[in-house]
Amino acid sequence: MRPTATASLSPQDRSRALAAMQEDELDLVIVGGGVVGAGAALDAVTRGLSVGILEARDWASGTSSRSSKLIHGGLRYLEMLDFRLVREALKERGLLLQRLAPHLVRPVQFVYPLTHRGWERVYVAAGLTLYDALAAVSSTASGVPRHKHLTKRAALRLVPSMRKDALVGAVQYYDAQVDDARHTMFLVRTAVAYGALAANRSRVTGFVRQGERVTGVRVRDLETGQDLEIRAKQVLNATGVWTDDTQSLVGERGQFRVRASKGIHLVVPRDRIQSQSGLILRTPTSVLFVIPWGRHWIIGTTDTDWSLDKAHPAASSRDIDYILEHVNRALVTPLTREDVEGVYAGLRPLLAGESETTSALSREHVVGHPTPGLVVVAGGKYTTYRVMAADAVDEVARGLDGRVPASCTQRIPLLGAEGYDAAWNSRHHTATRYGIHVAWVEHLLQRYGSLATEVLDLCAADPDLAESLSGADDYLAAEVVYAVSHEGARHLDDVLTRRTRISIETWDRGVSAAIPAASLMAPVLGWSDEQQGKEIEHYLARVEAERASQQQPDDETADSARMGAPEIVPLA
Repeated sequence: MRPTATASLSPQDRSRALAAMQEDELDLVIVGGGVVGAGAALDAVTRGLSVGILEARDWASGTSSRSSKLIHGGLRYLEMLDFRLVREALKERGLLLQRLAPHLVRPVQFVYPLTHRGWERVYVAAGLTLYDALAAVSSTASGVPRHKHLTKRAALRLVPSMRKDALVGAVQYYDAQVDDARHTMFLVRTAVAYGALAANRSRVTGFVRQGERVTGVRVRDLETGQDLEIRAKQVLNATGVWTDDTQSLVGERGQFRVRASKGIHLVVPRDRIQSQSGLILRTPTSVLFVIPWGRHWIIGTTDTDWSLDKAHPAASSRDIDYILEHVNRALVTPLTREDVEGVYAGLRPLLAGESETTSALSREHVVGHPTPGLVVVAGGKYTTYRVMAADAVDEVARGLDGRVPASCTQRIPLLGAEGYDAAWNSRHHTATRYGIHVAWVEHLLQRYGSLATEVLDLCAADPDLAESLSGADDYLAAEVVYAVSHEGARHLDDVLTRRTRISIETWDRGVSAAIPAASLMAPVLGWSDEQQGKEIEHYLARVEAERASQQQPDDETADSARMGAPEIVPLA
């Protein structure tokens, strides 16, 4: 079975998918369009199951678009002696780099400054030697170089912005990074290419039951207001930090509880920190990453308990000050609030235990079958999404009649991966053929892989789309159109926040790009002038609410300020 090369998440495809989900009983309906739900859809459909996946908001709109953008084994878990989790994550890192998504996942270099002579270098070297060894024996090529030791002078050559008194030497090592929201969307799109049915902005309002057994879901299409009923032999709850809320729709408490931990990140321009490498710095409670991100740095993260609004976790002034304070301890020229281009906050779904601190809760996942016909998957970390998805579908398979094949997603490249190396090698020819600068071709290849030609074809058909988007020079106008026609974007926020990263990569948080982007989206989605104005108004209100929340002293006041901008589509 091969994927359909032209598979898309167009508005028409979404309507057809919702109609098809109502026709016949499916083998599996997945509730939740984050990375685990999307991974489960791909896993299940490539085992030959009929699959539908539903998401109340946008693909990856929760945790899966607000991570540190790292694909890594987790040095912190190595320090906790959780060797199995680290080895599993390093295997997945290798698969993503080498086979599954080389167009979306790439190596990233870090410098770890040493602050103590003698023992610390031995300690860190032992850990990184084990880290490299676990990657080497994980049955996949690691895809990154091994760590190496640096003198103080060599480290300062790599990171001129680091204070001389902040280190006595350093160690250099590699992990990988990903645009999490685009990766999750590609998982959904790849699942659709193999035959899955997918619909975002489709909220599950309840479960259908026959006696004790769950036999389907009730759904509201938030775009039309229509109420639907979808029947399935098994239902998978993959809603992350919303797991407990979704379980309550069944009318009973789940087998385990999920606790939310908030992590915030700051985005600053690349020229604010002179460095050829990322940094990993120790803080009193965890570690702080300074991660290269195109023409920017991502700096984070925090780790604090969160019990307020899950859809829009707010970063407070205290959170921002915490990150600035700790990163500035290592920098010659301190960062200030005026250096911060963007801020985003996300929630980690942690399995609740006896510990009172979120940093001590488990990042491992669990799968349960609390009610006949209903499977729940919770916990875990982004890097191991594929393992979580396979485990969840294994549990689904136990509830189905007949033999279900084993997972094969370790051999299934995402759309855009096949032919990527050849496309990259041919980028100069592609630039000549389309009459576009090679830098734009490289940009597109690293966002779409071998599907970049579909975006370039839009440019060829309409030369205006080959221009950079007004208000966001790092993106082509064609990418906005493609986000709607092929990538499932339904609203302005979807494009500016997740299909692109304009909302955190521009000084005005995407305000200047809002009108041009909305005008490009309107014809594809059939928006009226009134709807187009509503989309722009909502986005501006969202930016204003986020800015206001980031001036508040604590979580409660920040959450209250952020709630000043309601959902573009009410969930009720």
